[in-house]
Amino acid sequence: MHVLILGGTSEARRLAEALVADRALRVTSSLAGRVAQPRLPAGEVRIGGFGGPAGLAAWLRGHRVDVLIDATHPFAETMSRNAALAAAETGTPLLALRRPSWLPHDGDRWHPVPSLAAAAEALPALGARVFLTTGRQGIAAFAHLNALWFLARSVEPPVSPMPAAVEVLLERGPFTLDGERELLRAHRIDVLVTKDSGSAATAPKLTAARELGLPVVVVQRPAAPQGVQTAPDVAGAVDWLRQLAGLNELTERQASG
Repeated sequence: MHVLILGGTSEARRLAEALVADRALRVTSSLAGRVAQPRLPAGEVRIGGFGGPAGLAAWLRGHRVDVLIDATHPFAETMSRNAALAAAETGTPLLALRRPSWLPHDGDRWHPVPSLAAAAEALPALGARVFLTTGRQGIAAFAHLNALWFLARSVEPPVSPMPAAVEVLLERGPFTLDGERELLRAHRIDVLVTKDSGSAATAPKLTAARELGLPVVVVQRPAAPQGVQTAPDVAGAVDWLRQLAGLNELTERQASG
């Protein structure tokens, strides 16, 4: 059975590692190629786009993919939509591996917004020194806010346009609570902006902001494509795949009998 994992997340890497141990499976992970030095998963790896849903469908057919698992970032909306369309066109079973959203705790001052544009609109009323953790491609949404100062953290250097007053911090998680506390204090941050990635690796900033009583603008994630089955973790994805493989085996035996 050939499994294609649309990856780029820590869950995708852990899933690939879990699956390659099964000799009955051929595991290929696909990475978008937006990071210069990505962490490569176990098994076969391809890097680059597919050229939309039609290109992905052609790849599924050409490489005889039996199962497609979308383990991309929760905000990779276009790729998830393309996966759903390609899976429907080719009849390929599809699972979306989606880590749960973050949940607020007592003392949190969260301001949920539906988009980066809405986050930028909310900022001037909340603070003047902003810790921006929306990824390098999200920084452009805040470029017009020249009255604010930004500390923007990303794995890769951001692309223009950017705010006039911005300091870029190139770091890759996981981050520690002590480190996030010190970062907020040292830069005199008074408001945090983040996407609801749900990642434990980047969650300490939320705890640090809560301890300091800082407002947090949380960009809500897009919903998974309608009709696509989801799993919250790697164990759930493995169980789904085992059940699917068992059903396929049963179907083949029935057909041969």
